[in-house]
Amino acid sequence: MTHADDVTWMERAIELSRKCPPAEGAFSVGAIIVSADGEELARGYSRETDAHVHAEESALAKLPTDDPRLAGATLYSTLEPCSERKSRPLTCTQLILRSPIRRVVIAWREPSLLVNDCVGVESLREAGAEVTELPDLANAAKTVNAHLMT
Repeated sequence: MTHADDVTWMERAIELSRKCPPAEGAFSVGAIIVSADGEELARGYSRETDAHVHAEESALAKLPTDDPRLAGATLYSTLEPCSERKSRPLTCTQLILRSPIRRVVIAWREPSLLVNDCVGVESLREAGAEVTELPDLANAAKTVNAHLMT
């Protein structure tokens, strides 16, 4: 994937995040899983199927864990995958690491607003995943979450 491809997919993920039902105390996030050859495999957004589902979790749940296309896939998430969670036994970082996906692209890191010290990026990198940040798109992703940033 080129940087231009990363930007295009992230822009789509940001648009997807706008579908999130608004929630006090929860970010609106979009996630898209793309195969190595550029095919969209799955997408998800926060609160898509229930009040506690996260975007990455929603997208990953739409594919079998043994799907061979996941090994070369990239997961695009508008926010750093969570590393701490109260509503589910596994964090999004753990779910990604349990999958064959080893490339993650994010628009912005989780601020200390709801979680004091999110270490999703660090945990993914320590486990050997490649993480790319697209800071030029951070403001677009943050805008969707303006309800939390006041």
